[in-house]
Amino acid sequence: MTMRFYDSATSEIRDFVPVHPGEARIYYCGATVQGEPHVGHIRSALVFDQLARWMRYRGLKVTTVRNVTDIDDKILAKSADSFSPDFSGEYPREPWWALAYRFEKVFARAYAALGIDPPTYEPRATGHIPEMFELIQRLIDRGHAYPALDDSGDVYFDVRSWERYGALTRQSIDDMQDAPDADPRGKRDPRDFALWKGAKADEPASASWESPWGRGRPGWHLECSAMAGKYLGSHFDIHGGGLDLRFPHHENELAQSTAAGDSFANFWMHNGMVTFEGEKMSKSIGNTISPSQMLEQARPLVVRYYLGSAHYRSVLDYRPSSLDEARVAIERVESFLASHLDSISEDARVPEDFAAAMDDDMNIPRALAVLHEYTRAGNAAAAAGESAAEQANAVYAMVKVLGLAQLMSFGTGGVDSSVEHQALDSLIQAVLAERAAAREAKDWATADRMRDFLAAAGISVKDGASGSSWSVES
Repeated sequence: MTMRFYDSATSEIRDFVPVHPGEARIYYCGATVQGEPHVGHIRSALVFDQLARWMRYRGLKVTTVRNVTDIDDKILAKSADSFSPDFSGEYPREPWWALAYRFEKVFARAYAALGIDPPTYEPRATGHIPEMFELIQRLIDRGHAYPALDDSGDVYFDVRSWERYGALTRQSIDDMQDAPDADPRGKRDPRDFALWKGAKADEPASASWESPWGRGRPGWHLECSAMAGKYLGSHFDIHGGGLDLRFPHHENELAQSTAAGDSFANFWMHNGMVTFEGEKMSKSIGNTISPSQMLEQARPLVVRYYLGSAHYRSVLDYRPSSLDEARVAIERVESFLASHLDSISEDARVPEDFAAAMDDDMNIPRALAVLHEYTRAGNAAAAAGESAAEQANAVYAMVKVLGLAQLMSFGTGGVDSSVEHQALDSLIQAVLAERAAAREAKDWATADRMRDFLAAAGISVKDGASGSSWSVES
């Protein structure tokens, strides 16, 4: 069956035909590293991790790019706050670039803890200023961008010069909100958005670069277009991110890239939001839960299973019982596999009905139904004294392609349901996930250091075809 995905730009499910035969090139928006990740960041990264894993299973060479926005108004504001005399935080007098790097590492640890593979490339905005200059100049030369009218050093995209502006979200320009990224006095139209932002006297000199239009820094939307073009070319397969990015971010990316002459993305894929008992999460009313809080309550395996259990386009609604329900479901699968390890082959293939679900716009709920059906059938066969090898291999193939196998614990001969074991396993699995990420990146020194850290605590690690397992040394 041909893979089919919903394209947000056309509002229809279409056959996936690679731009480059045998390849899939995917760009999805990463974090603005101004603070710790929220659950929406992690869900988005997990969705595109699931997509990349499935495409690789289907035989494609997959290239993924997830950017890091490491300069931004909010990053600069938080850095400035840390220099205030009455600042009471943990990191006083922290330059913007240090703050950004610190939170970039926090995001990396969260991704690794849940077994999210590192992208092929993870470019930082500050490392691609020349590419941004080139894109801005192309837009100016084509009549779609102009230096600000107030000598501020800003450069804007002229939305009325591009007749297809609004195509992604199907909006009329006159119905759009004003772009809030700069003082409108320098704009031809208040909806024009900033490609380049002139340096300001109250911002650190290190937060700006010399440019043909004056010293300044890039606009948010420009960064992604420049980096997508550099790593994936002018025409690639999929651009993705959270649904909240469709406007203005993705709308503006599409406009500036196509106005510059690029074909850009064939598909736009957007994952749904995470809510709390049906309500939008809000710190002001206290109905939020962070990835770190989830990992305090449950093992990485359980958290990954939960965050990846809904259809990627649907809302994922969190309730206080959600992680317990996820734990019961996935540990039943884990326990079944732990009892049939000798039957498992690394070459096992997923069942056809699972594959059909994944090919059909990555229908994870239907795929998980197949997973649990095979687990029940395998347990029934074993209880009847029959071989469960067929079911065990199918189940293993499914959890492997979903990125769950590497977070399972088989080293203790089965699942220990004690609170103490679950707490220990949660900590060890987080370290093993980071170690797996280091090994994937061929950072052998870090991987060895993590293994030595566990060994010093009396934990033996065994690397095998089904991932890494652990046991307490006797």
